[in-house]
Amino acid sequence: MLVGDVVLIKPGGRIPVDGSVVGGHSFVDQATITGESMPVEKSIGKEVYAGTINQSGALEVRVERLGRDTTFGKIIQAVEQAEQSRAPIQRIADRLAGYLVYFAFGAAILTFLVTHNIRSTISVIIVAGACGIAAGTPLAILGAIGRAAEQGAIIKGGLYLEKLAEVDTILLDKTGTLTFGTPELLDVHPAPEISAALLLKTAAMAESRSEHPVAKAILKKASELGITYEDSNQFEYTPGKGVSANCDGEEVIVGSENFLLQRGISFSRRNGHGADSEVFVARQGKFLGTLAIADRLRPEAKEAIASLKAMGLRTVLLTGDAKAVAEDVGRKLGVDEVAAELLPEEKLQYVKRLCDGGHTVAMVGDGVNDAPALAQASVGIAMGSGTDVAQESADVVLIGSDLSKLVETLQVARRCRRTIMQNFVGTLVVDSIGVGMAAFGLLNPLLAAFIHVSSEFVFILNSARLVPSAKLAGVFSGQSSLAVPPPASAAKAA
Repeated sequence: MLVGDVVLIKPGGRIPVDGSVVGGHSFVDQATITGESMPVEKSIGKEVYAGTINQSGALEVRVERLGRDTTFGKIIQAVEQAEQSRAPIQRIADRLAGYLVYFAFGAAILTFLVTHNIRSTISVIIVAGACGIAAGTPLAILGAIGRAAEQGAIIKGGLYLEKLAEVDTILLDKTGTLTFGTPELLDVHPAPEISAALLLKTAAMAESRSEHPVAKAILKKASELGITYEDSNQFEYTPGKGVSANCDGEEVIVGSENFLLQRGISFSRRNGHGADSEVFVARQGKFLGTLAIADRLRPEAKEAIASLKAMGLRTVLLTGDAKAVAEDVGRKLGVDEVAAELLPEEKLQYVKRLCDGGHTVAMVGDGVNDAPALAQASVGIAMGSGTDVAQESADVVLIGSDLSKLVETLQVARRCRRTIMQNFVGTLVVDSIGVGMAAFGLLNPLLAAFIHVSSEFVFILNSARLVPSAKLAGVFSGQSSLAVPPPASAAKAA
């Protein structure tokens, strides 16, 4: 295949190149690239992108860009660059255990210089140490990752668990993340003295022969409600406007507002009810009402956003969809900010600006267009129903695409961090008191060893509270499949 060749894209096929349509007519789902929730109509002269899916009709596409020169290819390049530029993360255990090791040796040297008592010096070395934090931290990380997995989120390592606990800003994609990503008929608004059933039945009759995504949403709703209808006798589709059909000898018009006005049908304008697409219906010159078509919000989305805000996190809706649609979704969910009509590289730059500004950012997305931002963010979180590229770029994957699992995962990460800090503070307190007593000759080496081992056991038990109860026996017997390698400092401290 070369630039300038013409390729045939069959219905249901994935478009392999960037190019322009030279023949045919169809609708293309390009949500993975642009973030648009509604399939986009494609006719002669329109541009198509690699990685998008042709839905209804066959398309003849003249090749303009191939491979890594396509929009899809550039997104992959952006992902690679973002992953290379992301700063390395240092584990908590390495830092905290290192501080305690230095403290122990410093205290021993000071004791010997002041007291010249080798027994007291040995007691100081024995009682002071970083074993509590060095042994407790891997177990806390193990437990937190296991608990998150049990709740429906896969965290790809302790480094990302640490960053999750520090997140202060959550960026959320719209299509496929906050919504299901498929258009549905959400509401019916009949004109005065017209029943909702009649309005929907009339629209279904006219759209019965159409392959348009909006038509499919109308027919699906009619079927769910048990509304029966006959196929139209004659059917004519006007690209970008709507359909006209002959139903029982009467003309039915279903389409945009302008399409009805051009046919001489007058009606009073109503609000769009926050729909991605508003469909107007008329029969025999009489206006029957409108149908609200939109991408349905996930049922748990609003509660999840409220929980994130209650945790003190700033929420931002980051999408490539139209501004009006994005703002309506943002208003319904109560997010703090909406950034709409963003291309993949613009999402990447938005994330980079926040990270450069000192924020710890978590990006939640599902599409190819989200992959660069997922890789650039402090923590990338992919929906389980998302594309392979998004899941590969992310550090955390929500298995069931349930946003409530995101809240639970953040809570687990914060609890893990609190547990590690409790162990650190507890170890520091025990070491300080023990060192003081040992330096003044109040502890012999045997008693110092007992205090050391006892305190370590307490801190390990504290970390073990994070381990799912079903996994607890396996953890202590060394048979857990969720094992996390201990930090480098663990070997030093032991």
